[in-house]
Amino acid sequence: MAVQEIVLFPDPILKTVCQPCDPEAAETRELVQDLIDTVAASPGVGLAAPQIGVPLRAFVVDVRPKPGAGLLVMLNPEIVSSSGPKTGREGCLSVPDFTANVRRPQEVVVRGLNPEGQSIVIHSSGFEAVCIQHELDHLDGILFLDRVASLKRDVFRRKGFEPRFEAREYPKIVGKEVDSK
Repeated sequence: MAVQEIVLFPDPILKTVCQPCDPEAAETRELVQDLIDTVAASPGVGLAAPQIGVPLRAFVVDVRPKPGAGLLVMLNPEIVSSSGPKTGREGCLSVPDFTANVRRPQEVVVRGLNPEGQSIVIHSSGFEAVCIQHELDHLDGILFLDRVASLKRDVFRRKGFEPRFEAREYPKIVGKEVDSK
Protein backbone atom coordinates (compact mmCIF):
# COMPACT_ATOMS: atom_id res chain seq x y z
CA MET A 1 0.00 0.00 0.00
CA ALA A 2 1.82 3.01 -1.34
CA VAL A 3 1.98 5.72 -3.92
CA GLN A 4 2.10 4.04 -7.33
CA GLU A 5 3.50 5.28 -10.63
CA ILE A 6 0.80 6.68 -12.91
CA VAL A 7 0.53 4.90 -16.26
CA LEU A 8 0.84 7.24 -19.26
CA PHE A 9 -0.86 7.06 -22.64
CA PRO A 10 -0.27 5.16 -24.97
CA ASP A 11 0.09 2.25 -22.52
CA PRO A 12 -2.49 -0.33 -23.72
CA ILE A 13 -3.97 -0.86 -20.24
CA LEU A 14 -5.59 2.57 -20.60
CA LYS A 15 -7.66 1.23 -23.51
CA THR A 16 -8.67 -1.97 -21.67
CA VAL A 17 -12.16 -2.72 -20.38
CA CYS A 18 -11.60 -3.59 -16.72
CA GLN A 19 -12.88 -6.62 -14.81
CA PRO A 20 -15.11 -6.41 -11.71
CA CYS A 21 -13.49 -6.18 -8.26
CA ASP A 22 -14.09 -8.62 -5.45
CA PRO A 23 -14.57 -6.33 -2.42
CA GLU A 24 -13.60 -9.17 -0.08
CA ALA A 25 -10.24 -9.83 -1.78
CA ALA A 26 -7.05 -8.61 -0.13
CA GLU A 27 -5.87 -7.37 -3.53
CA THR A 28 -8.93 -5.06 -3.71
CA ARG A 29 -8.25 -3.59 -0.26
CA GLU A 30 -4.62 -2.95 -1.29
CA LEU A 31 -5.77 -1.44 -4.59
CA VAL A 32 -8.14 0.97 -2.83
CA GLN A 33 -5.40 2.15 -0.49
CA ASP A 34 -2.95 2.54 -3.40
CA LEU A 35 -5.52 4.63 -5.30
CA ILE A 36 -6.12 6.84 -2.24
CA ASP A 37 -2.39 7.27 -1.58
CA THR A 38 -1.57 7.94 -5.23
CA VAL A 39 -4.31 10.51 -5.86
CA ALA A 40 -3.39 12.29 -2.61
CA ALA A 41 0.21 12.58 -3.82
CA SER A 42 -0.79 13.78 -7.31
CA PRO A 43 -2.02 17.09 -8.69
CA GLY A 44 -5.27 15.38 -9.75
CA VAL A 45 -8.65 14.91 -8.10
CA GLY A 46 -9.46 11.41 -9.32
CA LEU A 47 -7.77 8.16 -10.25
CA ALA A 48 -8.93 4.85 -11.69
CA ALA A 49 -7.29 1.45 -11.21
CA PRO A 50 -5.97 1.11 -14.79
CA GLN A 51 -4.07 4.38 -14.29
CA ILE A 52 -1.85 2.52 -11.83
CA GLY A 53 -1.68 -0.60 -14.00
CA VAL A 54 -4.51 -2.65 -12.48
CA PRO A 55 -7.36 -3.70 -14.84
CA LEU A 56 -10.08 -3.77 -12.16
CA ARG A 57 -13.24 -1.64 -11.81
CA ALA A 58 -12.33 0.75 -9.01
CA PHE A 59 -11.79 4.50 -8.75
CA VAL A 60 -11.39 7.31 -6.26
CA VAL A 61 -12.52 10.94 -6.58
CA ASP A 62 -11.84 13.74 -4.10
CA VAL A 63 -12.94 17.15 -5.32
CA ARG A 64 -13.42 18.94 -2.01
CA PRO A 65 -11.10 21.84 -1.16
CA LYS A 66 -9.67 20.00 1.84
CA PRO A 67 -8.06 16.72 0.66
CA GLY A 68 -9.78 13.67 2.12
CA ALA A 69 -12.91 15.62 3.12
CA GLY A 70 -14.98 14.41 0.17
CA LEU A 71 -13.25 11.17 -0.73
CA LEU A 72 -15.45 8.87 -2.82
CA VAL A 73 -14.27 5.30 -3.46
CA MET A 74 -16.34 3.12 -5.79
CA LEU A 75 -15.99 -0.49 -6.85
CA ASN A 76 -17.81 -1.91 -9.87
CA PRO A 77 -19.61 1.38 -10.62
CA GLU A 78 -22.21 1.95 -13.30
CA ILE A 79 -24.16 5.02 -14.35
CA VAL A 80 -27.87 4.58 -13.68
CA SER A 81 -28.99 7.92 -15.11
CA SER A 82 -27.61 11.23 -16.32
CA SER A 83 -28.89 14.62 -17.47
CA GLY A 84 -27.93 18.17 -18.34
CA PRO A 85 -25.15 18.05 -20.95
CA LYS A 86 -22.51 20.76 -20.76
CA THR A 87 -19.04 21.25 -22.24
CA GLY A 88 -16.12 21.80 -19.87
CA ARG A 89 -12.33 21.59 -19.83
CA GLU A 90 -10.79 18.29 -18.69
CA GLY A 91 -7.31 16.98 -18.13
CA CYS A 92 -5.95 13.60 -17.14
CA LEU A 93 -3.01 12.38 -15.09
CA SER A 94 -2.39 9.70 -17.74
CA VAL A 95 -2.37 12.26 -20.59
CA PRO A 96 -0.49 15.15 -18.98
CA ASP A 97 0.33 16.77 -22.32
CA PHE A 98 -3.17 18.05 -23.10
CA THR A 99 -6.47 19.38 -21.83
CA ALA A 100 -9.65 19.33 -23.91
CA ASN A 101 -13.20 20.57 -24.12
CA VAL A 102 -15.43 17.57 -23.36
CA ARG A 103 -19.23 17.42 -23.42
CA ARG A 104 -20.70 15.41 -20.53
CA PRO A 105 -23.87 15.29 -18.46
CA GLN A 106 -23.72 17.60 -15.43
CA GLU A 107 -25.80 15.31 -13.22
CA VAL A 108 -25.36 11.58 -12.71
CA VAL A 109 -26.67 8.80 -10.54
CA VAL A 110 -24.06 6.07 -10.09
CA ARG A 111 -24.52 2.68 -8.45
CA GLY A 112 -21.67 0.55 -7.15
CA LEU A 113 -20.04 -0.80 -4.03
CA ASN A 114 -18.07 0.93 -1.30
CA PRO A 115 -14.76 -0.64 -0.15
CA GLU A 116 -16.65 -2.71 2.44
CA GLY A 117 -18.74 -4.30 -0.33
CA GLN A 118 -21.97 -2.47 0.57
CA SER A 119 -24.18 -1.26 -2.26
CA ILE A 120 -24.19 2.53 -2.65
CA VAL A 121 -25.98 4.99 -4.93
CA ILE A 122 -24.39 8.40 -5.48
CA HIS A 123 -26.32 11.41 -6.80
CA SER A 124 -23.77 13.91 -8.05
CA SER A 125 -23.68 17.13 -10.04
CA GLY A 126 -21.25 19.70 -11.37
CA PHE A 127 -17.51 19.14 -11.17
CA GLU A 128 -17.80 15.99 -9.06
CA ALA A 129 -20.19 14.41 -11.59
CA VAL A 130 -17.78 15.17 -14.41
CA CYS A 131 -14.89 13.63 -12.43
CA ILE A 132 -16.90 10.49 -11.69
CA GLN A 133 -17.73 10.08 -15.38
CA HIS A 134 -14.09 10.66 -16.36
CA GLU A 135 -12.88 7.96 -13.95
CA LEU A 136 -15.67 5.56 -14.92
CA ASP A 137 -14.64 6.02 -18.56
CA HIS A 138 -11.15 4.78 -17.62
CA LEU A 139 -12.74 1.53 -16.43
CA ASP A 140 -14.23 1.08 -19.91
CA GLY A 141 -10.99 1.87 -21.76
CA ILE A 142 -12.13 5.35 -22.78
CA LEU A 143 -9.89 8.42 -22.50
CA PHE A 144 -11.18 11.99 -22.45
CA LEU A 145 -9.63 12.49 -25.91
CA ASP A 146 -12.10 9.89 -27.22
CA ARG A 147 -14.92 12.23 -26.22
CA VAL A 148 -13.83 15.45 -27.94
CA ALA A 149 -15.83 16.68 -30.91
CA SER A 150 -12.76 17.99 -32.77
CA LEU A 151 -9.10 17.18 -32.07
CA LYS A 152 -8.13 20.34 -33.94
CA ARG A 153 -10.54 22.72 -32.19
CA ASP A 154 -11.06 21.21 -28.72
CA VAL A 155 -7.63 19.91 -27.61
CA PHE A 156 -4.99 22.20 -26.09
CA ARG A 157 -1.36 21.68 -25.16
CA ARG A 158 -0.87 21.95 -21.44
CA LYS A 159 1.53 24.74 -20.47
CA GLY A 160 4.85 23.51 -19.15
CA PHE A 161 4.61 20.12 -20.89
CA GLU A 162 6.46 19.12 -24.03
CA PRO A 163 3.88 16.95 -25.81
CA ARG A 164 4.87 13.34 -26.44
CA PHE A 165 2.57 13.26 -29.48
CA GLU A 166 0.43 15.67 -31.46
CA ALA A 167 -3.30 15.63 -30.74
CA ARG A 168 -4.10 15.01 -34.41
CA GLU A 169 -2.06 11.77 -34.20
CA TYR A 170 -4.32 10.34 -31.48
CA PRO A 171 -6.67 8.36 -33.80
CA LYS A 172 -3.69 6.73 -35.51
CA ILE A 173 -2.07 5.84 -32.17
CA VAL A 174 -5.24 4.21 -30.81
CA GLY A 175 -6.06 2.63 -34.17
CA LYS A 176 -9.55 4.05 -34.57
CA GLU A 177 -11.52 7.17 -35.15
CA VAL A 178 -12.37 9.36 -32.17
CA ASP A 179 -16.03 9.38 -31.07
CA SER A 180 -17.76 12.72 -30.89
CA LYS A 181 -20.07 11.87 -27.98
